[in-house]
Amino acid sequence: MSHTAWYKTKMKSNHLPAGNFSSWLRQMRQPHAPENSGMDVPCGACTACCTSSLFIHIKPHETKTLKSIPKNLVFPAPGLPKGNVLMGYDENGKCPMFRENKCSIYDSRPQTCRDFDCRIFAATGIYMDETMQASIVERSKHWRFDFDGDESKADHEAVLASAKFLMEQTHLFPDKALPKSPSQLALLAIKVYRHFREHNHEANGKAVSDTEIAKRILAEIAHSRRE
Repeated sequence: MSHTAWYKTKMKSNHLPAGNFSSWLRQMRQPHAPENSGMDVPCGACTACCTSSLFIHIKPHETKTLKSIPKNLVFPAPGLPKGNVLMGYDENGKCPMFRENKCSIYDSRPQTCRDFDCRIFAATGIYMDETMQASIVERSKHWRFDFDGDESKADHEAVLASAKFLMEQTHLFPDKALPKSPSQLALLAIKVYRHFREHNHEANGKAVSDTEIAKRILAEIAHSRRE
C-alpha cells in the first residue's frame, strides 16, 4: 500500500492540520534544553492531556515547578534516581493542578507537559490506551500532516516502519529493553527511524537483517541513557 493510501485509512475525514511533517520531525528530534518552551502544539481548546489519567514526571532540576505543587501530590518515581517524582491524577482522571478548566501553574508547568505532543501518535501509528486515554487517542487520530515532497513522505514511511518494527519484533530485544509506555515507544520510533530509510537497509549490497537493526537500536538506547 502506498504512503498516501495508508495514511488516509488511518486518519479520520474530519482531520486537524498537524503542520508540515518534515518541520515537525526536525523539531521532535532536536535536543530539548531543560526548562525550554517545549513543543509548539496547536492545541486550541483541547485539554485531553490534562484530563486523561496521566502520571507526570518531574525532574529534580525543575525547582520552580516543584515549588508550585503541594508536596502531598507527588511521590518518588519508580526506577529513577532520587529526586525524580511523579504527580498523579484525581478520581476523575484530571491533573490536580488543572482547575477551572485550565492549568493553574501554566508558567511553572512540568517539562513533561511542555514537551507532550499527541501528534507523535498520528505520526507513528502507536496509540495510547483507548480506555484510560480515550480523549488523547481520539484527538491524535484526527491529526493530518502535510508532506512537501518525496523525501518527506519517505521519512514518514521510515517512521511508520520503525514503529511497526518496535511493536512486532519485541522478541529481538532483551526483556525490559524497550519502553512499555506508548508515548515513550513512539518517541523511540522517531529517534531510530533513520535505520529504516531505504539506503540504511543495505550494507555492502546486502540487506541488513532484523537482528542487526535491533542491535543498532539497542546501541542507540544505551547511548541515550549515558547522556
